[in-house]
Amino acid sequence: MLDLVPAPGAAAWAPPAQGHYPLGHDTALFARPGTEGVARWLRATVGAATGLPLADGTDSDNERDSGSNRVELRIDPDVGQDLGPEGYRLVVDGYVVLIEGGGPAGVFWGAQTLRQLLGPDAFRRAPVDPARQWSVPMVAIEDRPRFAWRGLMLDVSRHFMPKDGVLRYLDLLAAHKLNVFHFHLTDDQGWRIEIKRHPKLTETGAWRARTQWGHRASGLWSDTPHGGYYTQDDIREIVAYAAERHITVVPEIDIPGHSQAAIAAYPELGNTDLIDTTILSVWDTWGINKNVLAPTDTTLRFFEGVFEEVLELFPSTFVHIGGDEAPKDQWKRSPAAQARIKELNLADEEELQSWFVRHFDSWLTTRGRRLIGWDEILEGGLAPGAAVSSWRGYAGGIAAAKAGHDVVMCPEQHVYLDHRQDGGPDEPMPIGYVRTLEDVYRFEPVPPQLTPEEARHVLGTQANVWTEVMENQSRVDYQTFPRLAAFAEVAWADLPAPAERDFAGFRARMAEHYRRLDALGVDYRPPAGPLPRHRRPAPDGNPATLGRPIEGSPPNV
Repeated sequence: MLDLVPAPGAAAWAPPAQGHYPLGHDTALFARPGTEGVARWLRATVGAATGLPLADGTDSDNERDSGSNRVELRIDPDVGQDLGPEGYRLVVDGYVVLIEGGGPAGVFWGAQTLRQLLGPDAFRRAPVDPARQWSVPMVAIEDRPRFAWRGLMLDVSRHFMPKDGVLRYLDLLAAHKLNVFHFHLTDDQGWRIEIKRHPKLTETGAWRARTQWGHRASGLWSDTPHGGYYTQDDIREIVAYAAERHITVVPEIDIPGHSQAAIAAYPELGNTDLIDTTILSVWDTWGINKNVLAPTDTTLRFFEGVFEEVLELFPSTFVHIGGDEAPKDQWKRSPAAQARIKELNLADEEELQSWFVRHFDSWLTTRGRRLIGWDEILEGGLAPGAAVSSWRGYAGGIAAAKAGHDVVMCPEQHVYLDHRQDGGPDEPMPIGYVRTLEDVYRFEPVPPQLTPEEARHVLGTQANVWTEVMENQSRVDYQTFPRLAAFAEVAWADLPAPAERDFAGFRARMAEHYRRLDALGVDYRPPAGPLPRHRRPAPDGNPATLGRPIEGSPPNV
């Protein structure tokens, strides 16, 4: 009936059937207590696109028989009881455009639906036709999300995205009713957040002299220095901008692996008894780096200082510590690391990493926060309060949920959006598996191996965007869209089993959604394939992964 993405839980025409409610310069915006932020957003976006002032309503405007033309926002406890804090009801009848939410977030998601109902031009920044008469179809919609965690992880370490680009992506998340922005801020290839007590992290760690071009096996290089970072005021702005859109920003600071940028800035953080860490620089290629943090008190105190500043900037309950792809070779050969294992009465290097993670789990817990990490943190024993991002398939998430730990499902084989969208030769830098729009639409976050009680530990799901081969915003757009729209529907809507999902219906709704993406300036992959400007001579993805069965797991780039 309606070309909405994600699809609402229930929608019907309101009487009179298939009529329209006009909006004009006399339309009043009546914001009940608690909805003032949504009203500001509506004026800044829909108001700018339509040219309508959406002036504040008055008490008299709120009477149904007043004859006033109005949009009304309000929080309704009954909606909250029935649909939860993010649920909403949107009714457009002959009297009013009414959005009732279980909480402010629910009102906001209802306002996003209103924007879609107005048509693609409501996603522009200024009116295309100042004389246009705007109207909303008369509908009754009742809607709520399936999952509380509906996320996108954006890697800004491999290729830095300037602040304006990050703010733009927050708007794109909001437009798709996604509510978690997992901000991957540090890695071997760059440290992207200002830490005042450790200034070399950005003075040195935010910059690399050159960059591998394409897959690490390509042999091609860009000799242009690359880097950048966010000041603490930038971070405050990003977090505040996200909060206005009911998006939680979850920061990731990678430890103990993926840490060469930090070691290059402060060599004492590395395994100095084994290698000369003073010669290390910010890494310029991709893959799994053998240089990991030393398990010393110096390292612990250093990162406690880092996390103290991170907690001041990010109010999120969860803080991501990475924990993935930390080779143990240096620890096996380091006398200091071996002495640490013996001192702590640990069995091996896996338990040494578990000790490292447990330290920060306790440290964060005492400060009212929760640790989350990639599923490798299960190895050697999972910290008591930790949650798991399950990326190497479902297995880590299943194990964690069965052990009573919370899980965010983001399996590489399904929702890594850096993987190519088609097997054709025109795809730019084809990495990993082919994962089409339909593949993503048929992704199911809750594995059938979990009992209903265990499944309650699945907080939700997120798509991950790793940027090794995405050197600019256009490439990020191309890889992320339109698949993020399919993922958003999976995360929001209560869909049938994967084989029973109506992909043909979704694809038909996408015809209108592509027009919204066009209005937003998103450089998505067209349904017919890449445009000439998307194609370019480029190295293939890792040849070993081409044609590999989907059940496998390709090497990361």
